[in-house]
Amino acid sequence: MQPKRWRDAAVAVLGIAMIGSALAGGAGFARADDDYPSRPVHWLVGYPPGGSTDICARLIAQYLSEHMHQQFIVENKPGAGNNLATEIAARSAPDGYTLYLANPANFINATLYKNLNFNFIKDMAPVAAFIRVPNIMEVNPNVPAKTVAEFIAYCKANPGKINMASSGSGTSVHLSGELFKVMTGCDMLHVPYKGAGPALTDLVGGQVNVMFDNLPSSAPFIRAGKLRALGMTSNTRDPGFPDVPPISDTVPGYEATAWFGLGMPAGSPREAIEKVNAEVNRALADPEFQKKLAALGGTPIPGTPEDFTKTIAAETEKWSKVVTASGAKVE
Repeated sequence: MQPKRWRDAAVAVLGIAMIGSALAGGAGFARADDDYPSRPVHWLVGYPPGGSTDICARLIAQYLSEHMHQQFIVENKPGAGNNLATEIAARSAPDGYTLYLANPANFINATLYKNLNFNFIKDMAPVAAFIRVPNIMEVNPNVPAKTVAEFIAYCKANPGKINMASSGSGTSVHLSGELFKVMTGCDMLHVPYKGAGPALTDLVGGQVNVMFDNLPSSAPFIRAGKLRALGMTSNTRDPGFPDVPPISDTVPGYEATAWFGLGMPAGSPREAIEKVNAEVNRALADPEFQKKLAALGGTPIPGTPEDFTKTIAAETEKWSKVVTASGAKVE
């Protein structure tokens, strides 16, 4: 055999060996770099800066950047009720270098929207849950109500005249308000914004009256006296706001909390998923990091990717019932 033929044969054998190795790596999953991450990782967030999703993502991203020795870059892609960022993430290369901030809108939109271009459960691989937060019912200080009971009375005395802000249609902020409307008979006009940041600006300014926001984004405004907290959507008091009672004290059975976590496109390397999951769990066990979460009113939720898979299924079922019961529509 001539030298050129020897080289051609060697290349062919090497190619076959590489294909066999890739297949042995596991069907349906790409392979991660041996030194993953070897380049910056991009983290898509479906809301603008200033909201709870953005705050949580940047907190975790900073920790991952410091401890995994690569930049984790948060990219805000607001639009279409969180669906724009979700679709971009779902259609991204499954190579471990695209992360997505999973949030309650993903669980809610599965029922609220009838013609999505993706299936969140099938198209995204759960990586790790990291925080559960209550929402907080808050009003502009010009609203005369100082308790949930007083707000219900005020609302019923002014039907259709109260504007209820949210960070967007299909968010837990929106559906927490819709659930309150169903359970109390309050007639309020839903005003959706493109994120909690602009909604809070108008709530502080008095353009809208009430909001059921995720606690992390609203906490600074409440502490500064720019907003008045009336009740927690969880069925217990939050340690950071011990004087704010649960809404369920006045409206028995009311409860709504929000989970946040991260995912990758389906088919992403298992090695990448496990590395990021392990680092997130280390963050959640870090006392200094726990203090930062507590300041946001959040409870750490450590666990495996499989644990987060179960959470996503349970939350999707829970919010499906809320969407159906409330009759919520996409504006």
